[in-house]
Amino acid sequence: MFSKWGEKRMDVRIDDLDRKILRALQADASRSLDEIAREVGSSKTPVWNRIRKLREAGVVGQQTVMLDAEALGFEACFFVLIRTSEHEADWQAKFLKALMDREEVQEAHRLAGDIDYILKVRVKNARAYDVFYQALISEVRVFNVTALLSMEEIKSTVALPL
Repeated sequence: MFSKWGEKRMDVRIDDLDRKILRALQADASRSLDEIAREVGSSKTPVWNRIRKLREAGVVGQQTVMLDAEALGFEACFFVLIRTSEHEADWQAKFLKALMDREEVQEAHRLAGDIDYILKVRVKNARAYDVFYQALISEVRVFNVTALLSMEEIKSTVALPL
């Protein structure tokens, strides 16, 4: 079994200390190992060993930094609902490649129900969304596209409820 980052996933048991470490990492992974160890009530070496074990098991994946989209001029967030009448493997491969090639797509999900896919697309403005939309539909045929502009982000987190 593989994680979403393509790493081999091993079976791992997670105890209370692991959960404390994971909560601390989710809150701010840039803190020093000493700070995290102090917060979780352990010492540096056992905490480092557990983090290494959790990485090897695929529980902890890629570490990155969260950027403020609006501060960088990406003021428009669209949720794009896509319906397709095509469900063949070739179409899906072409569609997935088109999504992966576009940096504007922050998230993409295949859904159950009337809507086939939902995308979270972050762009500078409505004109930039239209450029994205025109490029997407020039590459793959879709039955229906509905774009919903987020007026206000009320909550956004990547933290899991451990």
